[in-house]
Amino acid sequence: MYADENVIKIKHDVLYEVAKLAFAGELDEKRDNIAMSLIPGPTPQFRCCIYKEREIIRQRVRLAEGKAPGLTDDGNVIQVISSACEDCPISSYIVTENCQNCLGKACINACKFGAIEPGRTRSHIDPTKCKECGRCAQACPYNAIAHLKRPCKFSCPVNAITYDEHGISVIDKKKCIRCGKCIHSCPFGAIGSKSFIVDVINALREGKHVYAMAAPATEGQFGDDITMASWKNAMKELGFTDFFDVGLGGDMTAAYESEEWAEAYKAGEKKVTSCCPAFVNMVRLHYPDLADCVSTTVSPMCAVSRLIKARDPEAITVFIGPCIAKKSEVVDQQIPGNADYVLTYSEIRAIMKAKSVVLQPAANDDQIASTFGKRFANSGGVTAAVLQSLKESEDEIDAKVCVANGAAECKKALLLLKAARLPEDFIEGMACEGGCVGGPSAFNDQISSKKNRDTLISQADDRGIHENIEHYEMNTISMHRE
Repeated sequence: MYADENVIKIKHDVLYEVAKLAFAGELDEKRDNIAMSLIPGPTPQFRCCIYKEREIIRQRVRLAEGKAPGLTDDGNVIQVISSACEDCPISSYIVTENCQNCLGKACINACKFGAIEPGRTRSHIDPTKCKECGRCAQACPYNAIAHLKRPCKFSCPVNAITYDEHGISVIDKKKCIRCGKCIHSCPFGAIGSKSFIVDVINALREGKHVYAMAAPATEGQFGDDITMASWKNAMKELGFTDFFDVGLGGDMTAAYESEEWAEAYKAGEKKVTSCCPAFVNMVRLHYPDLADCVSTTVSPMCAVSRLIKARDPEAITVFIGPCIAKKSEVVDQQIPGNADYVLTYSEIRAIMKAKSVVLQPAANDDQIASTFGKRFANSGGVTAAVLQSLKESEDEIDAKVCVANGAAECKKALLLLKAARLPEDFIEGMACEGGCVGGPSAFNDQISSKKNRDTLISQADDRGIHENIEHYEMNTISMHRE
């Protein structure tokens, strides 16, 4: 699932050490000890020397504290750890041993920037002059020039990653949709996201009213015997005031978004969904002319957060899931009443480990969402829920929906919408392939978790969407983004 399991282990070790010190109230005093304890030396574990390894740990600690790893901070939740990125090859094009050092020198003649020079046994590309145009590779008759694609840049669906003069990756905040695909694609672990674990731990230590909310994608990630009741028990053991399944928010969002769809359909307007923050970021940053097409209905995370805060004005809400972009929904989109903090599965597991709390099997009897709300995490799940809501409200429309599964399909659909050539009436956009269950911080891969997920959801009753939300105080909250 990941480019390098060693990277994941280091990340988890840092999160655990930070969480442990934060719970003990000793983070400020012993922060600098983390690098020494994880990299005791004298022999380096992964890099050229222990000093570089320790510097990378220090920068990871800063990310765990919610800070930028370096001296400058552009505000993006996704950051580059420069000391780790330095190990990545700088050259984009390299001359391989296939080079025959031929007389024709087609590569040198093709280069317009003087970046290639002859060598004793093969040509050489000067990375400081290379503009990555690829003309040399196209010209070589022996296919001796290879395009060395950096995994982070290659994985970015919106071309938000470039390099500076030192070869360090740079993320353009104005292009980045915060999907997180680059994080696990980097085999050097040089990209990470800021964490809220210290803020959450401090709120728990201070006895504040902290509520946990688990993404619908959670079911099935940890086995077919780890239920939402399992999570509720574990979160209360940690000190959370209460726990909610955000599948309930899926029901809430579907009910109100269906009203928008029906209204738009009758007016001949097209709409796109708003529950995936990476997709919303894509629309607003790369297709700003389509911003008015984004549904005004809040995401399931925000819906449940508002419901909790309507009940308890002192509530602090914490969303738990596989999504990096949810952090962006909190930090960048700044929707009133939204979750206060977002934790990935690795971050909540670090908090649990620091307090010796373990998820335990529990009866699957804590259902607060319909199966449609639970399926919000799957590609096509939002569409199915909205159409079900229309059916229940007897406001059925002959709507056609483009289910855009993954960033590439999202871009294609939005381009068609922009050109007024989209045949469908609505777009369900999910930046991660498979939906939220394929998020960058998922605990388990989709194939392994699908069987568990299907087993757990099959045990739920057949309550309808509107039937379900009638049990909640919907009149106390607004379901609109503003």
